[in-house]
Amino acid sequence: MPEPLYHPWGTVAPEFWAAPEPGTAPPPPGLTPDMLRAGLVKTAEIAQAGRLPDAAALAARIDRDATAEYGELHLHTIQVREVRGYLAALAGDHPSGLSWYLHAAQLRVTIQGPGHPDVEAATRRAYSLWRAVPPGPDRQRLGAALLTVATDIHGADSPLVHHIRGRLYELAVPLPSSAIGSATSEARVGGA
Repeated sequence: MPEPLYHPWGTVAPEFWAAPEPGTAPPPPGLTPDMLRAGLVKTAEIAQAGRLPDAAALAARIDRDATAEYGELHLHTIQVREVRGYLAALAGDHPSGLSWYLHAAQLRVTIQGPGHPDVEAATRRAYSLWRAVPPGPDRQRLGAALLTVATDIHGADSPLVHHIRGRLYELAVPLPSSAIGSATSEARVGGA
């Protein structure tokens, strides 16, 4: 009777071939929430020291890493992009800052829904930044972009959209100061 044949290595499973070579280091871990938080704290420290270009560069790197790790539609990525908008506004680049804020608001509504308080807060941050834009052609153009995004998120009849539309109208057709006083008086009389 022949003896059974025993193979020296046994059966090789696919996991064997997928394993790294002995002695090689495992791949570095991805961007963890703690690492992200530490990076944003460092960004804030750099910005507070008055080194806004360095803070913006670090925020851009964190944004790239967060997007690679979590994807664009993740709250961590959105928060980093809001930080980028804030840094741009601090540096006086209101158009870029507002663009980041509007982008973040659109991402937030996609994952959180239009009724979420964070979406409302993101839209209000964008509105507040737009109000800080110095008078000029950019202000009207950025206001139109803000109105479009706010309408898409909150609907044409929302109080916020009505307020933004009213502010844009005031900028487009400024009333003489005497007309403002009489309009206020008429509103009081008519509303009494």
